[in-house]
Amino acid sequence: MRIAMIGTGYVGLVSGACFADFGHDVICVDKDEKKIAALHRGEIPIYEPGLDELVATNVKAKRLEFTTDLSKPVADADAVFIAVGTPSRRGDGHADLSYVYAAAKEIARSLSGFTVVVTKSTVPVGTGDEVERIIRETNPKADVVVASNPEFLREGAAIRDFKFPDRVVVGTSDERGRKVMGDIYRPLSLNQAPLMFTERRTAEMIKYAANAFLATKITFINEIADLSEKVGANVQEVARGIGLDNRIGTKFLHAGPGFGGSCFPKDTKALIKIAQDYDVTLRIVESVLAVNENRKRAMARKVSQALGGSLRGKTIAVLGLTFKPDTDDMRDAPSIPLVTGLIDMGAKVKAFDPVGMEQAKGELPSIIYCEDAYSCATGADAIVIVTEWVQFRALDLGRLKAEMTQPVIVDLRNIYRPEEMAKAGFVYESLGRASASRDG
Repeated sequence: MRIAMIGTGYVGLVSGACFADFGHDVICVDKDEKKIAALHRGEIPIYEPGLDELVATNVKAKRLEFTTDLSKPVADADAVFIAVGTPSRRGDGHADLSYVYAAAKEIARSLSGFTVVVTKSTVPVGTGDEVERIIRETNPKADVVVASNPEFLREGAAIRDFKFPDRVVVGTSDERGRKVMGDIYRPLSLNQAPLMFTERRTAEMIKYAANAFLATKITFINEIADLSEKVGANVQEVARGIGLDNRIGTKFLHAGPGFGGSCFPKDTKALIKIAQDYDVTLRIVESVLAVNENRKRAMARKVSQALGGSLRGKTIAVLGLTFKPDTDDMRDAPSIPLVTGLIDMGAKVKAFDPVGMEQAKGELPSIIYCEDAYSCATGADAIVIVTEWVQFRALDLGRLKAEMTQPVIVDLRNIYRPEEMAKAGFVYESLGRASASRDG
């Protein structure tokens, strides 16, 4: 199959490279000339484990190309995927669909022969209808089917998620469209991936409902963690105890500083706005968003309490800045409100992240960036573990303690055991578990 992928952001680049690896001929299109030039040099604009090798392999095999001009790739394509950004619109929280609609108009002008145009971007229910209207208005002669094919990729595990998906959702009721999409995803049949065909609006709703539900699970366990601390329970054991019930499941039941990233905050906001447009109130989703926003800022107060209630003149070492490990994504990262809260309380902040510091500098320009965890700990009154990078899971505790002014660790990911930290001589605070002190 011949595929044109419009947009070389996270979704577009991962999807394009994976489709090429399936054996399809893929051309990725982006208006950003610098990004396309970098891709031609083999430089990947995002951090995703294994993506650089996947791109290089398929470029070498001549199955994957990059260009700034969409006219020929679209004219030659069996399917055109729209994978441009849909950020929260400034001022009202709705998804900004201007990039999607601009892409639809430009695609329409270049269509030739029967083509399936697929929205891969996360878009509100009804967006496919508008994309189809724009295409038919711009090019009334176009022989086109507009389908929805939402992505369910986890940053840090995106390639595996694409090749071994839980499900592939395709929204179209057109038989020709179903055949083309079936052919595109046929290589997955060896992995027995369930290809689920629905109406277009249903596919659009599935994406938002999935993200809202996962965000709800995260927020639920975070609130249970707060209660567990007060009543003397262990939230990790609570999570395991409820997660072993297969009606609930173990995933997304890890207490932390709140969810972030490119999807959950944006998509929960957009879902609430969609509901308001249809005069429906999503009270649970509204609460999830509000609780999550409050939680991120509350983490700074937790650090303050660990140091006796005042951060004035204290140095805080922050380990991990990205919203999750194995990505350089800083979008809505919990570290941002945490660090700004620490600074507002009078602290000096040092930070280290294995891959996210260049991205972080745009969001947090006034902190000190360090070359590793130990230089970050030097002179610190407390260490705060914000992102559960594997590099932070087996730190040399003796070396850390020797570098610090005070042996205080606030672990917002529950990486370590309280008894282990007490034995090592630390004052240790985590989430939803008993505190530990040097006295044991």
